[in-house]
Amino acid sequence: MTPRSALETPIRADADPPSFDDVYAAAYTDLAVQLYAYFGDRQEAQDVAQEAFCRALARWNTIARYDDPVAWIRRVAWNLAVSRWRRARTAMNFLRRQRPDEPRTEGPGPERVALIAALGTLPPAQRRAVVLHYLADLPVAEIALRERVTEVTIRSHLHRGRAALAAQLKLSEPHGSAS
Repeated sequence: MTPRSALETPIRADADPPSFDDVYAAAYTDLAVQLYAYFGDRQEAQDVAQEAFCRALARWNTIARYDDPVAWIRRVAWNLAVSRWRRARTAMNFLRRQRPDEPRTEGPGPERVALIAALGTLPPAQRRAVVLHYLADLPVAEIALRERVTEVTIRSHLHRGRAALAAQLKLSEPHGSAS
């Protein structure tokens, strides 16, 4: 169960709440893409997005009245993603101790692999900031609100994340700051 947060407190009083179907149709794909960038696994991302929407559906009468029901769904999805990532990391550590590495097979193109791998090296806060800003096209102010940190902190995460990605991918970072 996800605790109540500052994202949930505003309640709509003046308008009809959106239908679950409308919110799902408008937000599912974007959320799945964001989670794919975080996980590097499309099926896992889709599973987490579906689980978040299932949890929202069970409470839809309450969630629909929030100013931004998608914010609640996104928060649940990110919490689920982090939990799954931790469980997967624990399982992989266990498996590594049990048997030797298995041979790897060909996968996606080298650019995609390099980007996903580079994103995986970033600390979680930087990774979320980069994914939300550059893949979800969220402004710095909204990311700061969702992450419950200052805009300066998000800009710092973005700057450090870009620098780390540039170093990983052997690119030069373009000059300028995040908007």
